[in-house]
Amino acid sequence: METLREQDRTGRSRSEAERDDAPRRRRDPRTEAGRALATVQSAVFVATGLWPVVHMASFEAVTGRKRERWLVQTMGVLIASVGAALAIGARRGVRSETVALGVGSAAALGACDIVFVARRRISPVYLVDAVMEATFVVAWLVMRRLAR
Repeated sequence: METLREQDRTGRSRSEAERDDAPRRRRDPRTEAGRALATVQSAVFVATGLWPVVHMASFEAVTGRKRERWLVQTMGVLIASVGAALAIGARRGVRSETVALGVGSAAALGACDIVFVARRRISPVYLVDAVMEATFVVAWLVMRRLAR
């Protein structure tokens, strides 16, 4: 019985044979670095964003008691949403929009950490987050500079 698709001598369809015989594309290390960075930032943002939504008690044990729990959870969901967008950017290939989101969100969160710790509105433990956010900003800027 004949099949509707053409096959080569090994029984593979033409498209399978062409795909297997095609030269392997080299992956650009800069592209891979951007994807890795977006993936890491995404994971951090999703995990830390959902933490107060999933388990407020442990979140407060680390960061201190919160007066407006609903606001903390709202911000958490927004941060997790940014993380989800970064994951999509990593999967589809990092473009300028992903870089802008990565840099902008990290810079904004880090600045808020510093300002509100200085005003004694939030716990000094948030300075750990500020360092992490600054690391993301620097990593994105270095990655973009190397890409030129």
